[in-house]
Amino acid sequence: MHGNGLQLALVFLLAAVIAVPLFKRFGLGAVLGYLAAGVVLGPFGLRVISDPEPVLAASEIGVVMMLFVIGLELSFARLKLMRKPVFGVGGLQVALSGLILAALALALGLSWKAALVVGLALALSSTAFGLQLLSERKAINSPHGRLAFAILLFQDLAAIPLLAAIPLLGAAAASTEPVWQEVLKAMAAIVAVVIGGRYVLRHLFRLAARIGVPEMLTASALLAVLSAGWTMQLAGLSMGLGAFLAGVLLADSEFRHEIESQIEPFKGLLLGLFFMAVGMSVDLKLIAAEPWVVVFGTLALLSIKAIVLFGIGLRPGRLDWREALQLGVVLALGGEFAFVVLAEATQAKLIDAVLQNRLVAVVGLSMALTPLSIIAVSRLLRAYPEAAPKRAFDPIPEGHPQVILAGFGRFGQIVARMLVAQKIPFVAVETDAVQVDFVRRFGNIVYYGDPSRPDLLRSAGAGHARIFINTIDNAETNLRVTRVVRRLYPTLRIFARAHDRRHAWQLMDMGAEVTRETFASGLEMGRDVLIALGMSPEQAAQRAHKFREHDEELLASQHLIYDDEAALLESAKQARSELEQLFEADAEDQSAAAHEPVA
Repeated sequence: MHGNGLQLALVFLLAAVIAVPLFKRFGLGAVLGYLAAGVVLGPFGLRVISDPEPVLAASEIGVVMMLFVIGLELSFARLKLMRKPVFGVGGLQVALSGLILAALALALGLSWKAALVVGLALALSSTAFGLQLLSERKAINSPHGRLAFAILLFQDLAAIPLLAAIPLLGAAAASTEPVWQEVLKAMAAIVAVVIGGRYVLRHLFRLAARIGVPEMLTASALLAVLSAGWTMQLAGLSMGLGAFLAGVLLADSEFRHEIESQIEPFKGLLLGLFFMAVGMSVDLKLIAAEPWVVVFGTLALLSIKAIVLFGIGLRPGRLDWREALQLGVVLALGGEFAFVVLAEATQAKLIDAVLQNRLVAVVGLSMALTPLSIIAVSRLLRAYPEAAPKRAFDPIPEGHPQVILAGFGRFGQIVARMLVAQKIPFVAVETDAVQVDFVRRFGNIVYYGDPSRPDLLRSAGAGHARIFINTIDNAETNLRVTRVVRRLYPTLRIFARAHDRRHAWQLMDMGAEVTRETFASGLEMGRDVLIALGMSPEQAAQRAHKFREHDEELLASQHLIYDDEAALLESAKQARSELEQLFEADAEDQSAAAHEPVA
């Protein structure tokens, strides 16, 4: 394409806004969308861009900014807390996967330097892709999700020295200068960035904040990133290493969040442009000429990493086989850093462009196959359902408690403390064994078990209790427990925690007395705000009381029509008008009372 910069920018943005949503719609992720857009625009597609090299060089700033943001998010306190899974399990994964893949590359005829770089590049997984897949499946807080996050964190850290080493390996292969001189230059650049970052950057941001012009902080953030990257580039190292160090130095500063918010939009767009540039560089003719090489390479990558991850998930990760299998599938893919590392390795003459194209295609195909692999593993796990938990519910001593409390989280603990203060006997049951063990350390008497099981309810004394309190956080579990209790003990009075109005109406269908978890606290804050705005505490309390009465009447009336959306919307509009009239009449009454003569 022969046009000005504005035309090129329009083409890039148009391709991004079409390709990325389309690929995300089919669960393939934004990175593949950018890569596909680049392939279409590149010299082997529609030839909109005939030479991708200038685009690739300019878009590397996106990678630099990504490493800067990683540095900003890196807290030494966080690393210390997660040091065993991060450095132990994460380090073992990168070492084992990298060495096995490097040995395979060495067997295929690469030099030891090229094989080592390729093996370590392919050992890295996609942080954005992996976390997105875990988030979509609501598995971030699962055992394999937490371990996956620790491994990804180490991989992000491991990419930094790998990127720094590539120019040195390339220089050592092609330069006549002694290696010690290259190392000395690298150390001097690192020291310059660290000292400059610690003593200059903070003063720079304080000055920018003191000026009060918003764009000055943005300019200062960009200046810090690019200056640190340029310093490293002068020493023959990766610009990303300098940006990462600058981010770490600012991670505990008061400007961290503001800097991150200023950099994030630039990072996202430029990183997308980088992936598009990588896609433009893919030689489709080469891949079409040797498709089995790419397919077998992808299968080898996925198999080797999945086996390694499964093994370290079992030991030392201490996951069961189901969780370890899911860990292996989620992180077996290649990662964004592989594109960066391979591009650096090609620039340093460690590998040629033909091999880079093959490896980029392998990484991209591994990303495309990962969602399908996860679906297949999910079906396998459903075909072999998890055995009943080894830990049976705790034996509950015989007695006749007045109250049974199901759920001992934040909400349930407040109720329990009130009961303890009044010396009212109760039995507390919690479904999370970890939570049970935790709260017992503080002297709470809590029993592990599923309160939807009839045998546990009988053991807890539900047949003699006066009240059943359901404070379970998960809405579906909350409804299931209420349904079972109502069916088995129709006369038992049930108090239930509701997440929102619809959840409350579903509980009311079963005869439960509901408490919306944020309603009371929202009322208290609203009352305090009215007082802060000049209303007397008595008047604010009265207004809050009237609002509560009106809303509870509305909740009861809408319970009869909540399945009819049209009627529900009309009821909400009418209720809003009635509430305004109620407070207007109240204000008029108070005004009239204030002007009455005193007898």
